[in-house]
Amino acid sequence: MTTSNKRRISDDSTLCDATVSRIVEMAWEDRTAFEAIEAQFGLNESAVIDLMRKHMKPSSFKMWRKRVSGRRTKHAVLRGAVFLRHRATNSRM
Repeated sequence: MTTSNKRRISDDSTLCDATVSRIVEMAWEDRTAFEAIEAQFGLNESAVIDLMRKHMKPSSFKMWRKRVSGRRTKHAVLRGAVFLRHRATNSRM
């Protein structure tokens, strides 16, 4: 991937509230890899961390970072993910 495909966001004003909410929800879920967020929204892991830092209380952000740091399920390479997709528990197909 080129660097133009990997976005780091310092100003996420281009993202609507619903999109930010969805990214935060996916980042909190244990089984959603950062690569799935990148595939769906174009935000790499660093951008997701920046977004979480900006939209969460400091204590919640610290708790989340402690939880996801080194977690195998948050990194497709570490868990051997074959496909990158997210399936919401509340959506109906």
